[in-house]
Amino acid sequence: MRIILTAIALLVAPLLTTPAAAAWREASSDHFLIYADSEERWLQGFADRLERLDSAMRLIRAIGTPPGARSNRLTIYVVPSADAVARLCGKGCRNIAGFYVPRAGGSIAFTPRRGDAEAGTNSMNADIVLFHEYAHHLMLENFAAAYPRWFVEGFAEFNATAKIDKDGSVMIGVAAQHRANGLILADPLPIETLLDDSKAKLNPRQQDVFYGRAWLLTHMLTFDPARRGQLSTYLKLINDGTSSLAAARTAFGDLTVLAKDMESYLDRRKLSGLNIPAARLKVGAITLRTMTDGEASMMAVRMRSDRGVNQAQAAELVPEARRRAAAFAADPAAQGVLAEAEYDAGHDALCEAAADRALAVNPKDRTALLYKGRARLRRAATAKATDPAVWKEARSWFVRANRLDTDAAEPLMLFYTSFLAADQKPSASAVTGLLRAFELSPHDDGLRMLVVRQLLTDDQPRQARVALLPLAYDPHAPADNAASKLVALIDAGTSGPAILATIEKKGKETPAPNKPAA
Repeated sequence: MRIILTAIALLVAPLLTTPAAAAWREASSDHFLIYADSEERWLQGFADRLERLDSAMRLIRAIGTPPGARSNRLTIYVVPSADAVARLCGKGCRNIAGFYVPRAGGSIAFTPRRGDAEAGTNSMNADIVLFHEYAHHLMLENFAAAYPRWFVEGFAEFNATAKIDKDGSVMIGVAAQHRANGLILADPLPIETLLDDSKAKLNPRQQDVFYGRAWLLTHMLTFDPARRGQLSTYLKLINDGTSSLAAARTAFGDLTVLAKDMESYLDRRKLSGLNIPAARLKVGAITLRTMTDGEASMMAVRMRSDRGVNQAQAAELVPEARRRAAAFAADPAAQGVLAEAEYDAGHDALCEAAADRALAVNPKDRTALLYKGRARLRRAATAKATDPAVWKEARSWFVRANRLDTDAAEPLMLFYTSFLAADQKPSASAVTGLLRAFELSPHDDGLRMLVVRQLLTDDQPRQARVALLPLAYDPHAPADNAASKLVALIDAGTSGPAILATIEKKGKETPAPNKPAA
């Protein structure tokens, strides 16, 4: 019987009770903003472990932290249970242990502090889900090329099983026990199906096998001395535009032999990971603070707003936001959450009023500045304003927010979109800002499509193609998604303006809003 070594130790041991000292707190580190209703010791440990994981992942793949990344950190909300996560995720989200929403200026993730899924050795526990999604986040942030889905998911699965020891060291490449059934009991996928980037449809059972095989191939190419360097060769070929199968045959050799080697590798009695000593890991300062009463009161509203709401959900949420914020008129954070809720519900005047209350106390509150600008912008659009001064005033709030932190992606993106709302040609500085926002926060599909549109407007279809590829090859998107169709038009030699005309005719220039990845 095949043996996969090492039961996965949970990264964060769930606690059976909530200490009396628990309160809503924020942990701020180089790569994360974490919010949890917990005691300080638990939150400090959780943040430290996440930073150690991040450092280990960057070290093993030689990934640096890009300048400005701290201004666009991943925000993680820790909620009490998997049931709480499912409620935040919404309809259709059952039996999940966490989800992730990529977003310009700061993607967000929701994870439970404890959950039923963490009980078994072979379970898909909350930590595995969180680290899987963080690996996707890291890949989007640092890898410019579009990779086939086996490597996208294999890379995520490879990092998802990381183990952080009490001495601060990190073991990367721990066996994927949560994929044991698909790896051991199910028939393997044909190697061509695994490696192909054509998005062949797989049933749920095959999907589980696919994830396990993707992990296995990534693990073998990373650790097997006989195949040292092949993964780098393969990825370079992909980056140069070679198809996945062609790149695999060049880098890995005979695919039949590769498949047999994978079986032999899985049959080994021991699969080793890479242990990275604590001394080699870079963990910067982690700052904890207890949130104000106003912030704590608004957390339930804040999480639902950050998750994303449609018009009906916004209308249901805003009464609760008003009720909770009523006692905290002088708390900028509470009023900022209220401003967002009012804006989502379409109440621009009330959004501005909440933003004004926040700015009266703290003129540098970025959330209030951005929602003041959003409300002013939408009011100008609704009124079909033709006075340039009206639009200039509306976008001035984004300028003020940008001056507070020039590396924050969201103000740069909103400044650019203000010209589109006004039906004006974006200024040179707005275009420069858009491209900088994309460098800072490439996770957001909507931001990526804005960049594509601008590049097509400037008749730079080849550059637009580069930006489109991650969407065209998104493993969770259908094979005929809009990005794939745009790539096909570019490959056919269609000019940028002609492609734009096609998009506008079909009314499909903007992708669907970001959906959570469970």
